[in-house]
Amino acid sequence: MKRKGILNKELMKAIADMGHEQLIVIGDAGVPVSDQAKRIDLAIAEELPTVRQVLELIEDEMIYERVIVAEEQKMYNPKHYQAVCDMSVHCQVETVPHRELMEKYLPQAKYIVRTGGFEPWGNIVLASGIDANKWFQKEGCIVPDYYEERAGEVQ
Repeated sequence: MKRKGILNKELMKAIADMGHEQLIVIGDAGVPVSDQAKRIDLAIAEELPTVRQVLELIEDEMIYERVIVAEEQKMYNPKHYQAVCDMSVHCQVETVPHRELMEKYLPQAKYIVRTGGFEPWGNIVLASGIDANKWFQKEGCIVPDYYEERAGEVQ
């Protein structure tokens, strides 16, 4: 049996299945999930688990290089937005209009994780990344500028 971290089989399988730049959504209790999407439903009750709790656990298991949230989250739910920024240590949090998040990013997501969170504009999109240190450690490889900063952060 696994000792710590994410114990949910479907979520661990999803993280292991992610390829570079593929999207996973950590959604609140109201996140729309189409019949075609791969849904991982973790919601048990209101605020159980929260979006932030799931993000914190995923942070320990997955390398990601982009975090995208609705700009309305920054404007109307600044405490949640700041918590997401504080947890997203490998990259800056990007904002897009809520409609764009729902119409562009959710349909592209490989997985949508539904939590019990009741956070206004609480959904978070993560784009899977690579461990730049491992990928560019080969002799003769040159780390592109956009990976320079990440290469120093990912262990």
